[in-house]
Amino acid sequence: MTGFHGVFPYLVSPVDGSGHVRTEVLSRLCDDLIGSGVHGLTPLGSTGEFAYLSNSQRAAVVQATLEAANGRVPVVAGVASTSTSDAVAQAKAYQKLGASGILAILEAYFPLQDAQVESYFRAIADAVDIPVVIYTNPNFQRADLTLDVVASLAAHPRIGYIKDASTNTGRLLSIMNRCGDSIKVFSASAHIPAAVMLIGGVGWMAGPACLIPRQSVQLYDLCVAGRWKEALALQRKLWRLNEAFARYNLAACIKAGLETQGYDVGDPVPPQAPLAAADRKLVEAVLRDID
Repeated sequence: MTGFHGVFPYLVSPVDGSGHVRTEVLSRLCDDLIGSGVHGLTPLGSTGEFAYLSNSQRAAVVQATLEAANGRVPVVAGVASTSTSDAVAQAKAYQKLGASGILAILEAYFPLQDAQVESYFRAIADAVDIPVVIYTNPNFQRADLTLDVVASLAAHPRIGYIKDASTNTGRLLSIMNRCGDSIKVFSASAHIPAAVMLIGGVGWMAGPACLIPRQSVQLYDLCVAGRWKEALALQRKLWRLNEAFARYNLAACIKAGLETQGYDVGDPVPPQAPLAAADRKLVEAVLRDID
């Protein structure tokens, strides 16, 4: 399979109390994830707390990820802003650093019409020479990507992928039916990855893959091989982590799990709060059962 495909963990952003990015921790995590067989890395997705970081912190996260990957897997860097010009500047900067692709995320304070939503993503894609993954998460964003906007953006030569974090799997099938081969669909942790693969998805970009990379790659391989009975048995087992993930703050849950696994990634960026002790124990128990 050519192009982006497979398991792309949404990386955490390890930031200490003084705002310093713990690049050595992030580098070790990236190296271990690549060693587990993941197909790519995505810094500055939702799990990466992009909305809580400064531009310099975001650049440090992307730089550390690229240095750790060292060309072994593609790095698709998240770009997010309420401002089109700022998003374009980020995308250009990450391409210059060596990113393989851009994950384009729209933040909005005031509501936007479809034309403005489309113009934001189109401006990012116009500004770079690398593939763009458009991202939508209706649960957290004021401005969603409608099917009409997705179809229009799919015609852009550099927009070849969408990562949809709605809980509506029928919407994914509608995108596939409407856009055909012009855009490929990545699942999120809000969907059942094996189900998305069954209907034609190419993989998933998700925070839980940071915690269970080996099992995630195994699930992907079973889906690609068409071994659906085995894939669904493994998916049922792994879904317990997705359920826990959906119950808590995104970064808090993944960071707590990584701390359990020996990665000193620290707490979520304030004003977010770390998991309470009882909640951390639940996440630890789920990880023990899966492993």
